[in-house]
Amino acid sequence: MDQNTNRFLSLDVFRGMTICFMIIVNNPGYDVSFAPLDHAKWFGFTPTDLVFPSFLFAMGNAMSFAMKKFAGQSNAPVILKIIKRSALIFLVAYCLEWLGSIQHHVNGGWSIGTFAHMRILGVLPRIALCYLFSALMVYFIKSKNTIIIISILLLLGYWAILLIYGDPNAPYGMLTNAGTYLDKWAMGDAHLYHGEGVAFDPEGILSTLPSIVNVICGYYAGKFIQEKGKTYEMTSKLLLFGFLFIFLALCWNMSFPIAKKLWTSSFVLLTVGIDLVLISALVYVVEMRLWNRGNWTSFFTTFGKNPLAIYIFGDFFGAVVGWVYFNKMNFNEMISIKVFQVISAGAIGSLLYAIYYMLVCWLFGKILDKNKIYIRV
Repeated sequence: MDQNTNRFLSLDVFRGMTICFMIIVNNPGYDVSFAPLDHAKWFGFTPTDLVFPSFLFAMGNAMSFAMKKFAGQSNAPVILKIIKRSALIFLVAYCLEWLGSIQHHVNGGWSIGTFAHMRILGVLPRIALCYLFSALMVYFIKSKNTIIIISILLLLGYWAILLIYGDPNAPYGMLTNAGTYLDKWAMGDAHLYHGEGVAFDPEGILSTLPSIVNVICGYYAGKFIQEKGKTYEMTSKLLLFGFLFIFLALCWNMSFPIAKKLWTSSFVLLTVGIDLVLISALVYVVEMRLWNRGNWTSFFTTFGKNPLAIYIFGDFFGAVVGWVYFNKMNFNEMISIKVFQVISAGAIGSLLYAIYYMLVCWLFGKILDKNKIYIRV
């Protein structure tokens, strides 16, 4: 085996695992969700909290390969491509938001949400913004040290802004942090997420700043893997950096608590550290030890080859089948309650529904893969 080949199955597997888990987490299907698939209420960390930052990290990995295509091109077409990709993700996000607002009422008639109550930011808009800023950074700033300094400033600056402009008595509170103040001022309560029972957006404007660092770290991890190849030196260094980031995160946690919904800087370090450990383990298992002979990796690479398209399909599928009603239940409720809650009531039934939903999305990805269709947003 050529140790220096630029093809890394492990990175596709990592990306696929992230999307697979992301879909499971986002579609529990019942009020009582499986506990390990819940996010931390506020401070703290659960395995579920790792999913979204891992997607951003994986996006950075992919950028380390894709940015090579821009070499030798003039600035204008490159900037246009980056902006177009970001704008397209934004457009898809708003189309899905609009589709999700369409409701077929059991007593007849339809209703459609208006922009006055449409959420402006969210998962896909954050992906778009993180891609936009990180891609422009790595394209225009050639010095790795300069980008590292900017990343450190983003993490420290975010901390400082929360301390200076948040409520002095509760700078990290859900409704008393500077990010919430900014979101309410810039977008208004009606355009924020209300899943917490109040107007608070976990993908708000200010918390997007530290999330850019997840992409940057993924980018440089991808470059490092390509430069060093499939070697013990590469995996051991990734592992050491991973443990270092985790250690720094736990130290910082004592003054700036780990919180996914606030996307604290300590949360960034923790998730990047865990991702580095996972990537090093996957490279060792898949690339070096060749423990992929049973072809278990193909299940995850189906997700990894069309990650964003499959994620978007998951949202689209849920919205469309939600318009179909049987005995005053939409299709999603019927499958969840009449099938999986009958098999096992409560949290296990919820988990089974989430796995079913993930497999539907996997089937969509498999059809794309069989027909050699790879959608690059």
